[in-house]
Amino acid sequence: MQTERLPRGGRIEREQPLRFRFNGRAYQGYRGDTLASALLANGVRLVGRSFKYHRPRGLLACGAEEPNAIVQVGTGAASLPNQRATQTELYEGLSAASVNAWPGPGFDVGALNSAIARLLPAGFYYKTFMWPAGLWAHYERFIRRAAGLGRAPDAPDPDYYEKTNRHCDVLVVGAGPAGVAAALAAGRSGARVILVDEQLEPGGSLLYRDALIGARTGQQWLARSLAALAAMPEVTVLPRTTAFGYYAHNWLALLERVNDHDPRPGAAPRQRLWRVRARRVVLCTGAIERPLVFCNNDRPGVMTASAVSQYVRRYAVRPGRRAVVFTTNDSAYRCALDLQQAGVAVAAVVDTREQPGGGAYAEVAAQQGIEIHHGAVVHDVLGARRVRGVRVAGLHRDGTALRGPSRTLECDLVAMSGGWSPTVHLHAQSGARARFDARLGCFVPGEPVQAERSAGACNGSFELQECLDEGARAGAEAARASGFKAPRRPEYKTPRLPVVAARHLWCVPARQPVSRAPKQFVDYQNDTSAADLHLAVREGYRSIEHVKRYTALGFGTDQGKLGNVNGMAIVAAARGEQTAGPGTTTFRPAYTPVTFGAIAGREIGERFEPVRKSAMHEWHVEQGAAFEDVGQWKRPWYYPRPGEDLQRAVRRECLAVRQSVGLMDASTLGKIDVRGPDAAAFLNRVYTNAWDTLAVGRCRYGLMLGEDGMVMDDGVSARLAADRFYMTTTTGGAARVLGWMERWLQTEWPHLRVHLTSLTDQWATLGVAGPRSREVAARVCEGIDFDPAAFPFMSFREGLAAGVPARVFRISFSGELAYEINVPANAGRHVWEAVMAAGRDFDITPYGTEAMHVLRAEKGFVIVGQDTDGSQTPHDLGLEWLLSKSKDFLGRRSLARADCVRPGRKQLVGLATERPEDVLPEGAQLVDDPALPAPVPMVGHVSSSYFSATLERSIALALVADGRRRLGETVHAPLADGRTLRATLTSPVFYDPQGERQRG
Repeated sequence: MQTERLPRGGRIEREQPLRFRFNGRAYQGYRGDTLASALLANGVRLVGRSFKYHRPRGLLACGAEEPNAIVQVGTGAASLPNQRATQTELYEGLSAASVNAWPGPGFDVGALNSAIARLLPAGFYYKTFMWPAGLWAHYERFIRRAAGLGRAPDAPDPDYYEKTNRHCDVLVVGAGPAGVAAALAAGRSGARVILVDEQLEPGGSLLYRDALIGARTGQQWLARSLAALAAMPEVTVLPRTTAFGYYAHNWLALLERVNDHDPRPGAAPRQRLWRVRARRVVLCTGAIERPLVFCNNDRPGVMTASAVSQYVRRYAVRPGRRAVVFTTNDSAYRCALDLQQAGVAVAAVVDTREQPGGGAYAEVAAQQGIEIHHGAVVHDVLGARRVRGVRVAGLHRDGTALRGPSRTLECDLVAMSGGWSPTVHLHAQSGARARFDARLGCFVPGEPVQAERSAGACNGSFELQECLDEGARAGAEAARASGFKAPRRPEYKTPRLPVVAARHLWCVPARQPVSRAPKQFVDYQNDTSAADLHLAVREGYRSIEHVKRYTALGFGTDQGKLGNVNGMAIVAAARGEQTAGPGTTTFRPAYTPVTFGAIAGREIGERFEPVRKSAMHEWHVEQGAAFEDVGQWKRPWYYPRPGEDLQRAVRRECLAVRQSVGLMDASTLGKIDVRGPDAAAFLNRVYTNAWDTLAVGRCRYGLMLGEDGMVMDDGVSARLAADRFYMTTTTGGAARVLGWMERWLQTEWPHLRVHLTSLTDQWATLGVAGPRSREVAARVCEGIDFDPAAFPFMSFREGLAAGVPARVFRISFSGELAYEINVPANAGRHVWEAVMAAGRDFDITPYGTEAMHVLRAEKGFVIVGQDTDGSQTPHDLGLEWLLSKSKDFLGRRSLARADCVRPGRKQLVGLATERPEDVLPEGAQLVDDPALPAPVPMVGHVSSSYFSATLERSIALALVADGRRRLGETVHAPLADGRTLRATLTSPVFYDPQGERQRG
């Protein structure tokens, strides 16, 4: 039974009743309701409990600013936590529950906090839980349980989400009167226009307020305007869409709630993330009515006046039976008339101004017999779980104290208005600064820093005529600035009403000192009271950002929508400053919460990142290879034969390379074509060694440093021609290195005539390694002389491989005689199978990345990213021989920093365990004396560790402080299982230290 539903009116569809559940009870509403309006219609006033004190809370507002009605919507995996009931559209079968209330909002165990509220002031946890320090771990468990509101579901989300990118000429945010006028003006020019609004239908205040625009009512004008926009092919109107972030270069993020109001699984994406780049942005985001700060102003039944009007006129709901309207300005008088027309008794209008206010509305109110108290305030609310009455008293002229005795007025609804705060969040996110307007008593947009302007209420223009004129002007100018000829702007005519200046009142005086008075809430969502702000000032906090963190003012999903202006004014008064003294806190994205699903889109599970496969991938699969992911690539890890585990397979593969011949898929290495007259000069700058001296047909190992002098990447590059190089990088570093080089070419050295092209996917690379590799390669390749004198180490030759044009490099990452055969990727498998056939007489063995790691570690070859962690210089790795003394290069100056040359830096060394069979865990910490009391000083860590089948013992590479000076000394590795392994510091080169085998 909808006990508070009005018999007629509103924009709801009464022919479509909807059933829903709230906190386990069944109710009914209509299509067009929000969960909030449907609850009010069913007489539900208590919707939740407050965050800190668990005080009873009811609906306060009607939109994104609602701080109290935070609910969990849905059940199971599809559940959404922390949704505002005011923005949750009603649908058949909706199930919702209050958050932060156990076992429920009617009886909440956490309400004990309210009884001991004096012991829980702002920042109490900083002081209370610091002693004794040993108990912090116990305190933390309870604090974490008390934190947070809703509960994230544990199971995977069954819905799907989408992302889309869009460019437009004009983006209009907000579809109230100003936004619709702006979109019309821009759209008529032929510009590409996107109009977004977070409500289920455009219109803003026209949806619930009487208005005349020319000869039409506001709603008639709105309907005609929307029809005109729908007929414009270049205009897109997006309802249920929130612009939640404004970033650099007019890039805005929008969240469209596609299917939240009709959640049929699989019918449509639940939400869609729009990434919009606009030439011009027009912000018509409106304004939010400010609450007033007075004792017990959070009781269920205390609401903003505009919210009361919306519930009455838009949703046909009676929020109460007897009301008191408390205001500092004219706008709330409309609420008094709306209530009276809905059959709600208005006990009084309490106006803080001495002179009569409200203009024409006040005259009508007086004619209707509504009692008006001038120069008075509501200073306290009676009741606990709902409003039972208010106490009204006179206000001293300076606003600092009450005068005269209090009078009690019985009511169950308080409609308050403390003025209007323009919604400047997106303007501030764009990089601009809001400024305080003392006349209006609010922050308004300052000078824009991007191609953006504000219009309407968000610009401090609260009259309908001003909104329409500013919106039309902003839309036309935005289109013109985008290169379109805007038609003449229409003239909007609306009745102008006399306006009486508002009396700005930031905190209603109480009968007691603020620290002893009942709670006067400033930030409802975070339970921040006026006393908390005074305490922060007394404790020495000066910056408003520090006050924010100490008191939680403007934290969470609220982001200062309701309480920030009042809070900053209270802080200013406590410090004896003007209202604007503290300034604003930072308005951060997102304006309202955004689901992780929308941010992730379809890039989850298997689609989280691209899966890259080499041309030979299917051959590896057919051979039963186990794979590992390396920089998005699926690389063969090892090739197990029946009965083999990882260790046995890797042992066999390593011995095959050392004793005969092995074949590895190296296609995943980054490959970059560096071409142009200045190619050699460019490589001289990005690599530490010289490249202008490299002869055509030869290869060279290069080391790349970051600007900080730390090793960034390495690889072998070949000179194909005087103006062309073929560069290789690590598998995982290919994209990063290409981006790094492009950055320098485009921003610092644009005069260099160099072009970079990624070839990673264009070439398949086959690594043939081992003593018999020359014979195998010669059998496959034509037109290449493999005689050592004709084809020396670190050179390349071109010819045919199995009939396919090929480029063959004689380089080695295994320490054995080796060749890398590069062919077009499409021919990769064909050539691979030809090499396998050519090596059959030598028992050729495919080997994977694990064997490759063992082979290179035996030679002491470094893998950047495994044996480095971003803090190693070439000196630390024993690669100082790669540093040119005759040229400059990126990172060279940083190598001269004191920290880069100080004693005690970690250096690359080898480790030989005391027992050959003991393999050190990678990442194991190394200490000199494990018997020392904790914390034991660490001297280094193990970066790579394997069992070498060739050496018949374990080997490891490690980074140890002053490691090269300490060769021969013993270090210890304490393990998690309680064992401690001893190891001797050795040279990192365990096998063929002279490199005779790879040069043979």
